[in-house]
Amino acid sequence: MKIEGEYTFDGPREEVWEVVRDPEVLASALPGTQSLEQVSENEYQGEMHVRIGPVAGLFSGRVLISDEVPPESLTMTVEGKGKPGFVRGTGSVQLIPQEADKTLMQYQGDMQLGGRLASVGQRMMDSVSKSLLKQGLDSLNQALLARQTSQTTGEQVEYKPPSESEFAASVAKDMAGEVFSSRRVIWIAGAIAIIIVILAVVLLSRG
Repeated sequence: MKIEGEYTFDGPREEVWEVVRDPEVLASALPGTQSLEQVSENEYQGEMHVRIGPVAGLFSGRVLISDEVPPESLTMTVEGKGKPGFVRGTGSVQLIPQEADKTLMQYQGDMQLGGRLASVGQRMMDSVSKSLLKQGLDSLNQALLARQTSQTTGEQVEYKPPSESEFAASVAKDMAGEVFSSRRVIWIAGAIAIIIVILAVVLLSRG
């Protein structure tokens, strides 16, 4: 399975790099984060509790960072697992400066799914992953804007991330046009959790 796309942040590249490299920012922007920590120079681990309707569970992720070129790009190898299955993959992230102090993020990667996750249709997985990635990156952009406001005014501006239920409701809204069985709901809930973990570790690098 391939995951690729792009997103425009409302800030210069150096500031975007600082935000996406900050574990505390990632933990606040991604609902359900239990931990996000560095375990060695280039290795990180994270755990997230995810609830989608009646389905809930704790999922873990691990990433190895390589080929870092601050504040431009990095490459990662990712592993994630939970009750619905596992995922392994590699990917890259690149930040490209744009006009008006904006930054374009381009990301791409290849993933291998196993367990029940492998039985979810490609079209469904593509739709879910796109929805989750957009919402997660929107959260990081709002955190960036809050930090910029604090620097400009000298006053602390707190960013309030979406709750787990709000995050899940947005995914459900994006997926409203899809029809699937109750069994697939469980499988897709697991896939959602894994993709959220991947989003966290893909953007994480040396603190």
